[in-house]
Amino acid sequence: MPTFTAADGTRLAYHLRGEGEPLVVLPGGPMRASAYLGDLGGLDARRRLVLLDLRGTGDSAVPADPATYRCDRLVEDVEVLRAHMGLEHMDVLAHSAGGSLAMLYAARYPERVARLALITATPWALGMPATAEDRLAAARLRLRKGEPWFEGAYPAFEAWLAGTGEFDPVFEPFFYGRWDAVAEEHAALADGQFNDEAADLYFSEGAFDPPATRAALARLPAPVLVLAGELDGGPRPGLARRAAEVFLNAELAVQPDAGHYPWLDDPEWFVRRVAAFLDGSGAPSVSAE
Repeated sequence: MPTFTAADGTRLAYHLRGEGEPLVVLPGGPMRASAYLGDLGGLDARRRLVLLDLRGTGDSAVPADPATYRCDRLVEDVEVLRAHMGLEHMDVLAHSAGGSLAMLYAARYPERVARLALITATPWALGMPATAEDRLAAARLRLRKGEPWFEGAYPAFEAWLAGTGEFDPVFEPFFYGRWDAVAEEHAALADGQFNDEAADLYFSEGAFDPPATRAALARLPAPVLVLAGELDGGPRPGLARRAAEVFLNAELAVQPDAGHYPWLDDPEWFVRRVAAFLDGSGAPSVSAE
């Protein structure tokens, strides 16, 4: 397991999968160990995945100063990783909450980003959070599919989003495009993968300056892919489109019947679309699929 040392002396770990040109991968959660990403549906057959364990997660050390868990302060860890790998610039893929970290990195170091893929990334860094109604509206799409778990799961999900209930595994299916054995196994792996203290601090006051970030990303020359799941509530495709419109050179892709982990719902579709973007054969402007 390779490691490097952050500017404050914290030892950080990353995991390598596959062969080819490196693709730096930033996990979500927030502050979830990168193991949940797996091989991203087989994307490691096309690129060498560099899966970073953010400080205090997975195999990375806990920092001396918990304030360094704040999203904007993690940007320098990504930059030190780039330098450690000897890359002049790099392709970056970020999932979920990791998307805000990737946006802040691209805003601060635009010359270091070759291509940026934002996968089901709620754009908090742009001042565009997913709302409770967004998530409930996406959840109600499941009713039309007649899935048997819906009736028992929806009230608990609604209560959690309203702040009157606790997180309940019964509504895990809402985060997946299909609730099958693969999704159940993936959801079960979440235990022990989160650093709750770090997650609480990731979005703490001062983490984001949306006007400044939007202005910087409007000048970002690197191509950007914003990929949303058709059935995901955070972000819904409409919110993903609004995020894509912030960038100078972005394309929007909506993966059919996919939730928050699209590489599990249809690995072939996901890998084909992301690989086409990374290879430079994607659409050059914002467009839905």
